[in-house]
Amino acid sequence: KLLVETFYNYTEDTWLKLRDAVGAIQNSTSIKYNLEELYQAVENLCSYKVSPTLYKQLRQVCEDHVQLTESLDNLSFLKRMNRCWQDHCRQTIMIRSIFLFLDRTYVLQNSLLPSIWDTGLELFRTHIVSDSAVQKRTVDGILEQIELERSGETIDRSLLRSLLGMLSDLQVYKDSFEERFLTETNRLYAAEGQRLMQERDVPEYLHHVARRLEEENDRIMSYLDQSTQKPLVSCVEKQLLGEHMTAILQKGLSILLDGNRVTELTLLYLLFSKVKGGLLTLLQFWRDYIKSFGGEIVCSPEKDKDMVQDLLDFKDKMDNVAQSCFTRNEGFINAMKEAFETFINKRPNKPAELIAKYVDSKLRAGNKEATEEELERILDKIMIIFRFIHGKDVFEAFYKKDLAKRLLVGKSASVDAEKSMLSKLKHECGAAFTSKLEGMFKDMELSKDIMIQFKQYIQNQSEPSNIELTVNILTMGYWPSYIPMEVHLPPEMVKLQEVFKLFYLGKHSGRKLQWQPTLGHAVLKGRGKKELQVSLFQTLVLLMFNEGEEFSIEEIRTATGIEEGELKRTLQSLACGKARVLNKNPRGKDVEDGDRFNFNNDFKHKLFRIKINQIQMKETVEEQVSTTERVFQDRQYQIDAAVVRIMKMRKTLSHNLLVSELYNQLKFPVKPGDLKKRIESLIDRDYMERDKETPNQYHYVA
Repeated sequence: KLLVETFYNYTEDTWLKLRDAVGAIQNSTSIKYNLEELYQAVENLCSYKVSPTLYKQLRQVCEDHVQLTESLDNLSFLKRMNRCWQDHCRQTIMIRSIFLFLDRTYVLQNSLLPSIWDTGLELFRTHIVSDSAVQKRTVDGILEQIELERSGETIDRSLLRSLLGMLSDLQVYKDSFEERFLTETNRLYAAEGQRLMQERDVPEYLHHVARRLEEENDRIMSYLDQSTQKPLVSCVEKQLLGEHMTAILQKGLSILLDGNRVTELTLLYLLFSKVKGGLLTLLQFWRDYIKSFGGEIVCSPEKDKDMVQDLLDFKDKMDNVAQSCFTRNEGFINAMKEAFETFINKRPNKPAELIAKYVDSKLRAGNKEATEEELERILDKIMIIFRFIHGKDVFEAFYKKDLAKRLLVGKSASVDAEKSMLSKLKHECGAAFTSKLEGMFKDMELSKDIMIQFKQYIQNQSEPSNIELTVNILTMGYWPSYIPMEVHLPPEMVKLQEVFKLFYLGKHSGRKLQWQPTLGHAVLKGRGKKELQVSLFQTLVLLMFNEGEEFSIEEIRTATGIEEGELKRTLQSLACGKARVLNKNPRGKDVEDGDRFNFNNDFKHKLFRIKINQIQMKETVEEQVSTTERVFQDRQYQIDAAVVRIMKMRKTLSHNLLVSELYNQLKFPVKPGDLKKRIESLIDRDYMERDKETPNQYHYVA
């Protein structure tokens, strides 16, 4: 009996001592007992098997305290709430330290019982935060602070961090705060997006969006819970970007691309990549921009002079945007290629012709604007543009004509560059495309060998000529067709031509030589140690002035036999250009019937060898038309050959299937009407026939 009485007295005294200590902690007054002594007391009580009672009484004391501190009306609410929370946490930690033995034995062994720390959180949540008025005022206060910060004011971030940490610890963050926070954020940015899209230009707006996203991410790092990051950022992106994608691109993409605003374009790509469907929308607008801008370059005849350079510059610019701003995104690069191919073929034939002429201007002698490495880079860029063209046969026709001029008049800047361009064309279009062009180079090399043999042959003649003759033997199938023109050559030239003819046919019997005076050129030695580099037509005109002082245009025409238009161009180059070897009477820039010409005895020039510009070598409108017509004729032959080839293999075919096969085989653009005409022509020529019962069916005629 004495032992039991002693145990209860000890237990009661120890509990009173512990209750006093807990009260002191909760009321922030000094504890009159030693903490180690208190800890030992708890351990002793647990040893006496009174843990359940101890746990129950401790919970009751803490609950009574929390209920006592519920009134929070009179102080600055958020700060008071925060202080209350901080005090509660500190007190709970101290109490847990004293009752640690209880926490680690009895509580740990009973899975249904919350730990002392969890008990403290549960009591705070139940009696304070779950109070609707308290919770509402707390969340309202936090949202108000965030709104102030968003409008540019400075707030106490540590206060918000503590309060939101409290809500998170108490597991009411999502339900009590996050839902309302995201709703308010949605409302704010929806209104802001609508307003700023009206007030600001696109570059400024993009920078604003980037800044807002940065601010919200900073908020997450500073005081919001990490779980809020994804829905918060999605909300900002949706309201400031997703809702305005089309408006942003309509209003600003062309401005950014026209101005080459690399920084803003990079930002645009970065921002749109965050929004669902953003990159797809940007890609569509980017493709449309290229088609529109490129279409203006190609379809404006007044810009033809600069078309190719403009295309190269535009391609460089778009390449730079794709690489620097759009992270080399394959979809954007493919869209750019597709757009270029679309707009460059809006105007058939002309781009191909102008690209060929542009290459000619770069490969022609006298082009000092680029080193060999730069020229190689230019040719590589040209090939990229060339790839987009459907009518490559038009390019080939004009390229072949210009190459012929460069080779025959010795105007090629570099044989290496010529061979390099030929290699690029061969790699792009195949050996068949370049076979004739390669044949032209072979002719020039063979001609050099023939001339070495001819000079040896001349030296063995009994009457050597005082004229040095150089002949280029051209295979007719390789070179552009030239209209034969009969002119009256001086007897010495005619005699030398006959000597060469005798020499050449002696080596190659059965061949036929046809002289082309339009391609000839000569060097004339004048009085006063000057030399004139001139065309054959210019030569014939100038040689007349060895026989007389003055001639009319009619006399010159009769003596030389040069066609009227060609003669006027020739006289214009001699009497109206920079180097005026002849005087024209009356003076003027154009040559007219009735004009008279005399030799300019006062002619002076600083150079020893003077090149007279050969106006007749420049492309005339007639030449241009004839080249285009020649291409059209070649296309007809290719269509005919393709139809016969297909019908020979398939024997019988419907019209639609035949047309479909032709589109697959032909390498140039063609209209259905043109195909129909060629099919009709082949039927008329008995290569094929219509089915008697089904007119839409064709049979091959063997």
